[in-house]
This record gives sequence, C-alpha cells and structure tokens, in this order.
Amino acid sequence: MAAMIFKAVGAGRPYPDHGRDGVGDWSDVPPRQVRLDELVTTKRTLDLDALLADDSTFFGDLFAHVVEYRGVLYLEDGLHRAVRAALQQRPILHARVLTVA
Repeated sequence: MAAMIFKAVGAGRPYPDHGRDGVGDWSDVPPRQVRLDELVTTKRTLDLDALLADDSTFFGDLFAHVVEYRGVLYLEDGLHRAVRAALQQRPILHARVLTVA
C-alpha cells in the first residue's frame, strides 16, 4: 500500500475568512513543525514553476501558512514547499499555524 503525502486533498477553504492576506499579516504567528500527513490542502493544483524554482520563497514568507479549524490543519499557502519536502522524504514542514474559531 502506498503512503499518502497529505491527510486529504481539498479544493477551497472550508473555514471562515481570517483576514490575513499578505505575508506581513502572518508575521506575528510563530512557526512550528507540522506533519505532512496531518495536512489537508486547500488547492488541488500545483504550479510546477514554483515547485522547481530555487528562489520560490524570495518574495514570500519562509514558512508555509496553515489554518487550524475545528481540529483540522488546512494548508492555505505553501503547497510547493510541502511537495518539495515530501520529494526529499521529509515528513515535517515548518509552518505558521493560525487557529480560527
């Protein structure tokens, strides 16, 4: 049986709007380690250019953005980072995790 990278692949954000859109809006959320197999993606497609780019985080946050809602961790931004980690056989991703009620 093949191992799954993510807990599930979703399409869209099932949680309420949290009002944090830009990188600066997330800067006060401390990063922590998150297991890839605990994440539900909010995007079904991956930009291959972003995955393969050496400087993919040059203009963005160094950490992925995850929203915790009703006990589920949703990968909002950083799908390319997560897939890159999986390809390098790393089960952990460093992410900023925002809890939304």
